[in-house]
Amino acid sequence: MLILAIDTALEACAAAVLDTDAGQLLAQEQLLMKRGHAEALMPMIARVMQSANLAFTSLDRIAVTIGPGSFTGLRVGISAARGLALAAKRPAVGLTTLSAYAAAIVGQSGTAPVITAIDARHDHVYLQIVAGDGSQLVRPNVASIDEAIAASQFGAPHLVGNAANILAARWPKDAPQPAAVDAQPAPDIGWVAWLGAAADPETNPARPFYLRAPDAKPAALPPLATRAASA
Repeated sequence: MLILAIDTALEACAAAVLDTDAGQLLAQEQLLMKRGHAEALMPMIARVMQSANLAFTSLDRIAVTIGPGSFTGLRVGISAARGLALAAKRPAVGLTTLSAYAAAIVGQSGTAPVITAIDARHDHVYLQIVAGDGSQLVRPNVASIDEAIAASQFGAPHLVGNAANILAARWPKDAPQPAAVDAQPAPDIGWVAWLGAAADPETNPARPFYLRAPDAKPAALPPLATRAASA
């Protein structure tokens, strides 16, 4: 199976092509960035596809991170994945950034729980906790830092995600200390691709996974009388 993977959910723009039969990435590229995903993504995808020497119609599916993350970044990646999937007549699948972060750790952490934390600002994180075998302990949610640190009840964890250092800095000294801290700005694009290969397109659509509403809200319309007077 040939998979094009795309990630623009957080502070990186990344794309890769995975050949599951060969068990390797044919090409990959990542640029760390807080803004500018829209301008960077399509040229990056073109370079990755050229490096892999593939036409889009050769792909079996397209995988994309769907959140949680930057609302602007998510729209860029998901729109690109949907558009390419439509043009190539191939399915697009969506993977959460939380699962992509955890995938690189599960199976390598032994029995240690894996706490994935993504900065949600305002002293909150997007949080998911899985056991060392990948079974879910705490489903994806928005939690305060204090609520996230209460996960110390599960034992010495492996912290991963762009908010891993935030949790580590405030981890209580009398609790089991983190076994490892991986403060990655974005998930590994290779794992996005592998998760995309395993996902069922019917149950993992490429649509945004929001755990809370965006901070920015549309400006309120003026009162009807004011609008009528200015018309």
